[in-house]
Amino acid sequence: MLSLQSLSEDDRRRVAAWAADCAERVLPLFESEAPGDDRPRDAIARARGFAAGQLTAADQIRQRFIAGRAAKSASSPAGAAAARAAAQAAGVAHMGAHALGAAAYAARAVRLSAVDPNAVNQELEWQIATMPSDVAAALRSLPPIGSDSAGPLGPGLLSSGELGEHIRLLQARLHDTTV
Repeated sequence: MLSLQSLSEDDRRRVAAWAADCAERVLPLFESEAPGDDRPRDAIARARGFAAGQLTAADQIRQRFIAGRAAKSASSPAGAAAARAAAQAAGVAHMGAHALGAAAYAARAVRLSAVDPNAVNQELEWQIATMPSDVAAALRSLPPIGSDSAGPLGPGLLSSGELGEHIRLLQARLHDTTV
């Protein structure tokens, strides 16, 4: 049986584009620190290619860790979080729950780079506001963070600390409002 965090391939294709949008908003934070490293940009392009049906899940699964390794090229925590957002977006082809990871890392990158303490809330609100209804429906079908150990929303990095709080807020908003 597939993990509850997998989503159908059609749903993964739908959420991949939104995850790429989330990651792309913070990509300049990484690129300003490592302008010669195109791994996060490539990961976002691959997520978009998967969303458009131009790449298969198998193609993406083989390359899903590349952008995450780029985080080491960043000179700040915000740049590293931006690279990890791109890696999570690319990981959607493998498991749909990575879309929430992309959004959470993007929000973290914004918080780490912003002077305005409300910037992270504004980022999370943008993520919800720009989410198409079919993406929201797919993400609503995911289990609550921390409740299913068979995927990225299980106990671990995404379910703890700041990232977990961002995902909890996104999941709460998805279930409280019609997006």
